[in-house]
Order: sequence, then C-alpha cells, then structure tokens
Amino acid sequence: MAEKGVQLDREELSCSICLDLLKDPVTIPCGHSYCMNCIKGFWDEKGEQKASCPQCRQTFNPRPVLVKNTMLAALVEKLKKTGLHAAPADHCSAGPEDVACDFCTGRKVKALKSCLTCLASFCEKHLQPHYDAAPLKKHMLVEPSKNFEENICSRHSEVMKMFCRTDQQLICYLCSVDEHKGHDTVSAVAEWTEKQKELEESRQNLQQRIQDREKDVKLLQQEVEEINRSADKAVDDSEKIFTELIRLMEKRSSDVKQQVRSQQKSEVSRVKELQEKLEQEITELKSKDAELKKLSHTEDHNQFLHNYHSLSGLSESTDSSSINIRPLRYFEDVTAAVSEVRDKLQDVLREKWTNISVTVTAVDVLLPQPDPKTRADFLKYSREITLDPNTAHTQLLLSEGNRKATLMGQQQGYSSHPDRFTQEFQVLSRERLTGRFYWEVEWSGDVVYVAVTDQNISRTESGSKSTFGWNDKSWALRCHKDCYEFLYMHVRTPVPGPVSSRVGVYLDHSAGNLSFYSISDTMTLLHRVQTTFTQPLHAGLLLWSSSSYGETAEFCKLK
Repeated sequence: MAEKGVQLDREELSCSICLDLLKDPVTIPCGHSYCMNCIKGFWDEKGEQKASCPQCRQTFNPRPVLVKNTMLAALVEKLKKTGLHAAPADHCSAGPEDVACDFCTGRKVKALKSCLTCLASFCEKHLQPHYDAAPLKKHMLVEPSKNFEENICSRHSEVMKMFCRTDQQLICYLCSVDEHKGHDTVSAVAEWTEKQKELEESRQNLQQRIQDREKDVKLLQQEVEEINRSADKAVDDSEKIFTELIRLMEKRSSDVKQQVRSQQKSEVSRVKELQEKLEQEITELKSKDAELKKLSHTEDHNQFLHNYHSLSGLSESTDSSSINIRPLRYFEDVTAAVSEVRDKLQDVLREKWTNISVTVTAVDVLLPQPDPKTRADFLKYSREITLDPNTAHTQLLLSEGNRKATLMGQQQGYSSHPDRFTQEFQVLSRERLTGRFYWEVEWSGDVVYVAVTDQNISRTESGSKSTFGWNDKSWALRCHKDCYEFLYMHVRTPVPGPVSSRVGVYLDHSAGNLSFYSISDTMTLLHRVQTTFTQPLHAGLLLWSSSSYGETAEFCKLK
C-alpha cells in the first residue's frame, strides 16, 4: 500500500510536458504545475504574446510571470529521498493495453522493444544483452508488438524478412525460392526504406496541402471580414442616402404647403377686400333705394320736384366683370402636378430599383465555380433582361414589354437622350450584368449581333468606337442565316457550329468567362472568351439589313 501511495505522489508531482518529476516547479493561474523550462519552451514554441495551459487550454494575456513553487519543490525533493527507487518498477508495470516483457517473473514490466529474431519482447533490464552481446546486436529490434504471428510465415514457420513487390506481401526466404520464384522480391528492410521515402513524400504533400488550406482559410476569413465591412458600409451609406431623399421630399412637401398657404392667404385677402367693397356698395344702394322710395310716396307736387332735383348722384359701381368665378378648381392643379411628380418618381425608383437589386444579388465572393454543363444548369442563372428605350436607335421599335427590338424603315419619335445610339441600329439592356447571368436571344432577318458590352461604350461616335465587336469595350456574335462570326477589336473570327435562330449567352463576370451557344434540340458551344472584366456589362443587340427592314431580336422568357 505504501508503494502505491508513492506511485500516486510521483504521478501528481510529474510534469505533463516532459513526463518526469517536476524541476523548478511553477504553478500557472489555472492551477496546473509544470517544470519552469518546460512551460517556457512550450510558450516560446507557440511564438505568441498570449499563453495557454497545455492541459485545460485556458489562455492568459499577457503571459503570466513564472515564480518557483517552493512547496512543490520541497515535496519533489522529499519524494526523491523516500520513494524514488521503488517507484520506477511499479510505474513501468505493464497495463492491459501494454506489451509485457516475456522474461520478467512475477510482476510483468512494460516491454521497451520486441526482437523479430528472438520473437520475444524485452523490458529495459532484459533488453540490455542485445546491446552488449555481439551475436545479439545483429537481431532486428522493433517497437513492442503483441502480434508476432503476423511476422511468421504460416507455411514455413520462418520470420518473413522478404517482401514480394509482385504480390505486394511479406514473405520468408523459402517463399522467395518457392511459389514467389521469379517475382520482384527485396528485403523487408529495403521495402520499408522505400515505403518510408514514399510516406515522407506523402506527408510532405499533406503538410503542403494543409498549409495551402490554412492559407485559404485565412484568406476566406479575411474575405468574410471584408464582406461584413463592405455590407455594413453599404447599409450605412444607403441609409444616409435614403435619409437625404426623405429630407428632400419633406422639404419639397413643406415648400409646396408653404406656397399653397401663402397663395391661399393672398387670394382670400383679395377676395375679402372685393367682398367688403361690394357689401359697402350694397349698403349705400339700399340707403339710396329707401330715400327714393320715400320720395316716391310724396304727394305734394312742389315738394316732390324740389326734393327730386336735390338728390345726390350714385357712386361709381364696382365692375362685376373683374369677378371671375372658376368651377371650384383653385388648387386642384397643384395636386395634379404633385401627383405627376410622384408618378415619375415611382417610375424612376421602379427602373433603378431593378439595378440596385441585381447589383446586390450579383455580389459573388466565393471561389470560382465550374461552368454549367447542361441547359438545366444554365437556366439556374437565367434572369429577365429588358431593353432600355433611352439607348435604342431611333429606327428600332421596342415591343413585348421592351424585350423585343425590330428594325424599322422610319424614325420612331424617341426623345433626345445622351445614352441613345445615333450611328448604329443598336440597343442596350436596362440591367447591369455583374455576376453570373444566362440569357437567350431569338433572332430573324439578315444579320443580328448578339453582344455584351462595357457600359462606357460610345453612343454617338461613328465607326469602330460605337459598333459592337469593333472595339475593346464589346464582344459580339454576328448571326447570319448561313454562318456565325465572333467579333472583338475589329477582328472577325469564323465560328463553326449549327446555325440556329436562338443563341444562348453565359456570363461569369468575376471569372472573366463569356460563352455563346447555339440552342436547338441540343446546346452547342460556339465560342468562349476568357478575359478580365473591369466594368459592369450590358447585354446588347445590333440589327442590320442589306435590303428591306424587319429584322428582329428578342430576349426570351426562360422558365
């Protein structure tokens, strides 16, 4: 029982880092104790300002100051003097999971090594002859093993010291000259050495992959922080902008109210002034009427004539033609004007809100994804695209909810707009394309260009600066009834493939991928562009006719 108590004391007074008795013991704030050099070395290896406990993982920032625990030091010294010699044997006793020494009698001690020649396991004491005796030095020592039978040939009862590379298995020497004769055989040591090299290469590859993944994780963490920062800023900025809009609307509302009330006061004052003049005139007229009535009842002829000639004249009458009574529509026109502003503002918000919504949903910070393979995969990225009337050439008629363009022989009466194409029969989409988009165009006629273009493409300059596919701001697939051509930077590249009246376009803005497809019963890749897009893009259409007009191109509704 005394020995068991010594063992318990030894375990409690051992450092969990070096597994030996504590040397210059120190106790850190969490209560665990270590050798001073061991815990210092552990923290120095981490290379951080903060420190953590190897056992409970509690962290301390900054590192705690280490002071020798004199009580633990005294207990360690006492243990060394009283029970150190009895402890090791019991401390090294073989447990249920340990390999026991085959030569120990009584209490079995943990084996230190196993010998493949002796087919036995040895503790430190009984292993010593293998280091001292010359014949035993040639024996092969390995880590302690319970399964010696795995190293013995079941057929010849010999130690398997050979390896057959042909059959990928351990064999004995007799096997190598028997059923494995002619096979590629080497010593087990040679195969072990070779496999160790392969294992080391595999470990290096794994460690490199771990480092790469850790870098990726760090980058993704930085990406998360940047997304959160950018989103917070966007929300704050948007709130400020909308607050400014609300204040502007409140200011305009106040201005209208003030102007209406001011005009109301002015008009009411003017009307009341006229009303008072009229009431004064009525009083005067009634007084005159009473005087005339009284005179009319005078029967004395002489008195009547005398009084009649002395009557004063009437004051000048107010011009009633200056009073213009309108049919109760004094400020109703103001309401109509404000309603018109509201309707126009709603139209602008409705139009621009699509751009805002698309811009938000187009945010894509994930690692590049593989291109879709099937049409069903492409349709996952389909978005409704409409044409912007403010960009349409005046001979393009837009219909079908601004999804279809038709080349007409006469002007369509569009109003002047700085975004309008004036040289080519072209039109842009209203939507900006900044994420992954897929759309399809149904076309008919002589020639139609299905294009993707930078929003900064020229609208008014003639020649290559504004024509889709003839500059560095646009990419276009020229669709002819007999063939396709891809155009970029004034270079025309013939594109083989089945000609179809429907063309599919896939854009991955962040990956710089733009692809055109012929759509019929099958989906055939016509041309792919790999580049870097630095600006938001727009879908574009160009219609051209060599004889009569009537060419059409329509953004299809996709389910």
